[in-house]
Amino acid sequence: MFAIFESILPIFLLIVAGNVLRRLPLIGDATWPGLEQLCYWFLYPALLFITIANADFSGLELNAMLGVLIVAVSVMIAVVLALWPPLRRSGLVAHGQYSSVFQTSIRWNGFMALAIAEKLFPAAGSAVVALVMAVIIIPINIASVSVVARFADSTASWSKVVRDVLRNPLVLASGAAVLLRLTPFGLYAPLTETLDLVGRAALGMGLLTIGAGLKPGDLFARNAALWVAVALKLAFFPLLLISIALAFGITGPALNYLALCAAVPTAMNGYLLARQMGGDAPLYATVTTMQTILAFFTIPVVLMIAGQLASG
Repeated sequence: MFAIFESILPIFLLIVAGNVLRRLPLIGDATWPGLEQLCYWFLYPALLFITIANADFSGLELNAMLGVLIVAVSVMIAVVLALWPPLRRSGLVAHGQYSSVFQTSIRWNGFMALAIAEKLFPAAGSAVVALVMAVIIIPINIASVSVVARFADSTASWSKVVRDVLRNPLVLASGAAVLLRLTPFGLYAPLTETLDLVGRAALGMGLLTIGAGLKPGDLFARNAALWVAVALKLAFFPLLLISIALAFGITGPALNYLALCAAVPTAMNGYLLARQMGGDAPLYATVTTMQTILAFFTIPVVLMIAGQLASG
């Protein structure tokens, strides 16, 4: 429990720091959009690329895990899409809010999962987290860009949506990393070190920009869309992935590793996507912060359930 707390606390503190800095007369308001652009077009793509390119998958039972990941993510995307008509009719989620509900329900914070895995599990746990990142980042980003593009501009043609997907820097970086792994060539060592440095900057800068865009009062507002996204990500998806993993015959430590990946809150890079493409970025920031706060309590519960199932 304490290891989980220690892994989540720095993320939360950086979000708070971003909000405080935005309110202090130290940094001009015009600076923050530039920082968001830098994160979206350079820092985050570099971080995703180097993480996937350098991941060590040796010794993992890849076939079963790949099957679980593909099925779980596909089902989750289908469920959240299928919920849009009833959510719209009930008035729980407005048209402009839905893309952020979708993103915060299917995205996951792989870098938080890596930090927790390094504290709780052997090296194989971190390798599983990297495997999950390599497998699902591309389909999740394709789905996210498609939904944000469609709901930001309901008149957009599917050709425009496809163009937005193909030029998205997160999709391009993830695809390039996967292609690199399929070649016999490694990444030039000084370039690897350069991208590592960029990646360290990406995490901190991304969290600061989320905090800068947050309105603390929104955490306490009566916003049904917020709680729909929280329930889908922190409760439904972990139970879904654990159930599918058990159906595929995965038990033991591997089940715990996959459960951790499902239990972490949403990723911060979707906030930048919402800002750049016209989604509901304030809602995304609010959901991200609320999920991060609640993850202090929900991650231990999910890992406890997975641990009992893994040993039983």
